[in-house]
Formats: sequence, C-alpha cells, structure tokens
Amino acid sequence: MYPRPIPDAALWQRRLYVLAVVIVLLLWLCPLFAIILTSFRSTEDVMGGNLWGWPTGIGVIDNYTDVFTQTPMARYFLNSLTITIPSVIGVLVLSTLAGYVLSRYRFPGNMLIFALFVGGNFLPHQIMMIPVRDLMVRLDLIDTTAALIIFHVAFQTGFATLFMRNFIAALPDELFQAARAEGASPFQTLWHVAIPLVRPALAALAILIFTFIWNDYFWAVVLTVSDSVKPVTAGLANLRGEWVSAWNLISAGTIVVAVPPVVMFFLMQRHFIAGLTMGAVKG
Repeated sequence: MYPRPIPDAALWQRRLYVLAVVIVLLLWLCPLFAIILTSFRSTEDVMGGNLWGWPTGIGVIDNYTDVFTQTPMARYFLNSLTITIPSVIGVLVLSTLAGYVLSRYRFPGNMLIFALFVGGNFLPHQIMMIPVRDLMVRLDLIDTTAALIIFHVAFQTGFATLFMRNFIAALPDELFQAARAEGASPFQTLWHVAIPLVRPALAALAILIFTFIWNDYFWAVVLTVSDSVKPVTAGLANLRGEWVSAWNLISAGTIVVAVPPVVMFFLMQRHFIAGLTMGAVKG
C-alpha cells in the first residue's frame, strides 16, 4: 500500500528520487510564481506585451492598492468573510454535537442516520443545482449571503460529522464512564471531556472547511447574482471579464484571494498536523 523506503546504500536511487521531487515541485510552483510575477508588473509592462519576461517596471503597491480602490474586491472579500466564518462555526457546532451523539449513544436508527450523513458526501453538486436553487427561490433567499451560509452548513456537515464521529469514538470509554459516575450531564461530558481532547481535530476540520467554503465557485455562481453578495471567487471571475487586459490587477486579485486560507493554515499548522495524526501512535 505504501512505497518501500529507499535503502541508504542505493545512493543513485536516492539522488534520482530527490531530483524527481524537485522537478515536480518546480512544475507545481511555476503557475504560482507566474501569477506572483505578473502581479508585480507595471501597467506599462502589461500594455507593452511583456507578459512572460522579467518585469521592466515594478508596480506592486499600485497593483494591490488598485485592486481594492478601482475594483469591488473589498466588497467581495467582506462577502466571503461574512459567508465563510458563520458557515465554519455552524459546521463545527453541528458536526461535534452529531458526532458525539452518534459515537457515544446507541439508539434505533443510529447507523441509518450516520449512513445518511456519509451518503450525502457522494452526491455530485451538479445534480443538486436546480433543486437547491428552486428551494432558495421559494424561501426568498436567492441572491443573499444567507443562501450560501445555509447551503454550505448543510453540505459540509456530512463530511464533518464523519470526521468528528470517528475522532470522538476513538476516545477511551473510561473517561465517559467516569464522567457519568460523577453525575455529569451529557452536555457537561461533551464540553469538559470530549471537546478538550478533540481540539486538534476541530482545528484541522476548521482549516479544511474554511478552505472548501472560501474556494467555492460553483455555488457562488448558482446562488448569487449581484455584486453586493458575490464572494471573492465569483468576484474574481467578474474582474477577468471587466479588466480583461489588466492582467497585473487580475493576478494581484488572485493573490489576495489565496492569502486567507494560507494564513489560516500557517497560524494553525501545529494543531492541523496534530489533528491529522491523532490516534496514529498509541502512547
């Protein structure tokens, strides 16, 4: 299942492996480097057709300032924060509660409910497009941030419940039995026993859900129309249409859109890695 480690004696194999990793890494980073380089170009450079060479003029401050002053990017950015932050909080709360109940309590229909949570992850977005849009129209929520928040919470909770249920189920039963023996209520047991132990898992899940929702483009186009509601992904597509020749501004906008998930990952990197490796090694 896993690749065999390369023996220390096989020096040429190790060097070939390192070379292959470097080549793949460079190929993977090339588009990102090109976008960053283009975001540094001056308008004169772009108008002169210098799209691939080294910039002859640097317009970093102007480009990133113009993205927020000459385009609606600031509004798109705020819309994305308004959509993503409540959605992530809602998903974490619902998935933790559902995962706790499904992992620690046995009742008729337990596995059926869990199967429904898991099965929802296998539904393609495209087949739900018309029903979801019709539902939002009937609820008079189309072209609102509430529509995107409701959908993202509903759709991401299935994966998040699977994630949290497995982590909580792996906790020692003795801890929960001791809490019950002390007279703790189910909610007190969840708050004082389960949540402190699964904080790394919550951090890892928060990063994943934040990235999924922030980078969503499909539902941003389906459920929004006006610029006052569109998140950064749909807004960036609008910039490409309105500023078709201003590649420096479009590239700067792309970097701005990519920054929040990257910043969040680095701020919570330790918790993210701990969450992914919880239970991998027994103490």
